[in-house]
Amino acid sequence: MAGYILKRLLRSLLSLIAIVFVIMVLVFQLMDRDVVLGKNADLQHHSQINDKLQYSYQMWELYGYVDMVTFSDYAEEIADSDENISYSDIATLPDDQNDDVNYEYVEAFKKLYKSKGYTIYRRDRNTSSDGPILFAAKDINVFQRLWKFFSNLFYVDHTSYVKLSDEYIEANGDIDRYIKICKDPLNGGLCVMGSGTKNRYLLYFDSTFPFVHQNFITLNLGTRFANNEDFFSYFITYQGNSIAKTTTLASGTTVTNAYNYHERTFAENASDADIALIGDNYTVVTALYVDGMSMIGYSFLIGIIATVLEYIIGIPLGMMLALKKDSIWDKLGNFYIIFIMAVPSLAYIYIFASIGGSWFGLPTVWINKGGAAQIPYFILPIISLTLPAIASLMKWIRRYTIDQMTSDYVKFARSQGFSEREIFSKHILKNALIPIVQGIPASILACLTGAIITERVYGVPGMGKLLTTAISTYDNGVIVGISFFYALLSIVSLILGDVLMAKMDPRISFSGGGGRK
Repeated sequence: MAGYILKRLLRSLLSLIAIVFVIMVLVFQLMDRDVVLGKNADLQHHSQINDKLQYSYQMWELYGYVDMVTFSDYAEEIADSDENISYSDIATLPDDQNDDVNYEYVEAFKKLYKSKGYTIYRRDRNTSSDGPILFAAKDINVFQRLWKFFSNLFYVDHTSYVKLSDEYIEANGDIDRYIKICKDPLNGGLCVMGSGTKNRYLLYFDSTFPFVHQNFITLNLGTRFANNEDFFSYFITYQGNSIAKTTTLASGTTVTNAYNYHERTFAENASDADIALIGDNYTVVTALYVDGMSMIGYSFLIGIIATVLEYIIGIPLGMMLALKKDSIWDKLGNFYIIFIMAVPSLAYIYIFASIGGSWFGLPTVWINKGGAAQIPYFILPIISLTLPAIASLMKWIRRYTIDQMTSDYVKFARSQGFSEREIFSKHILKNALIPIVQGIPASILACLTGAIITERVYGVPGMGKLLTTAISTYDNGVIVGISFFYALLSIVSLILGDVLMAKMDPRISFSGGGGRK
């Protein structure tokens, strides 16, 4: 088993790399990059052709298509590296390269970036109110993009993260650098705290779901174009209105606000008042207590409840249809299965929403998106996910059970005098469930991805809208990141499904030495 899992993990890693590579080629290489400029009203304000060109490359850089360096960036880098050179002395581009002292810097800029494979774009004379332009740009190679994605996929917090200025060290000395288990000064429990690390608390416990929180390892799936926000943090961050809580800080001061003082980062220029209040230089507090859940939290809660109901209801009904084959109950069950399979999912979701809203007064749209939602808001989305899933499970359970009921070993057991109850409970049921068991991990992990159609119809502030929204807004970093996330969940679910099936049926072997495979 261990050898099988190791091989599957290695193949899975190669599969993930291949998936991300294909997505990057489709998004960045094959898609016309001009589409991201098509609805950009700001582009129309740049009347000069060179102005439009520069602005277009700036937009392409934001969307991740190219790497762009302006002469102003180059001048700032030169000034930072040589204290005898002032940025203002070289930052202004000459109108004519023949009569300006900055000519040598311009030529050095062009030579440097040409040698790196960049294309140089320049207008020597001032033909617009914006003045001359000079920048270098080149397409980002897909292999470079792939390497950057996977090399930055995980960040592990460490004690060398905080970089102090010479002025700070000269005045205060270096800070203590450590990672240790200690008593949590905020709630009295145990925690893991760091100094010199990015986060003050690396592991802590509190009363907020999921109750155990860690900042040791951070997953980096890229950034959102909309606000350059980390994509992974975006969908795990809690949504809603802030809630004030009373907290006793390490200094002994009690404060009442919405800040989560477990989520703090270092600030070299922290004020003495903040240091005295917090107890250290980790004074940057951005996390808030809110009345809602994260996007992934809403999707998972709705999905896991629907999944549990699916198996609790679907398995017994499927067994009943098999045991009462060709009866009126079997015909009604098959009618329901055929109805769900034949009617488009969007249609029956609207049917459920219409019935639930008009007959039972259930809310059909989430009003307080991202905020605290009452139980009635969950009912229709859960029903819309559960009923189709029950039909699918009923179909397969009925089929597998009937197949087992007509097997030779069942006839043999009857000839040996076993009762129908014994045959069913000890043999038929177990064997019929083996193929179903394999899909349980996939059903659970799929709850993390959200339900695209259901969540859009009911306005659920969950994960379902992420991919479609990213595609419609050309948010390329999110498209790559979420494709990787979905692929990772699929691969993990397949491995867990195989392991669970092997545990369910000892006859199944994943070794290469023989046995049932």
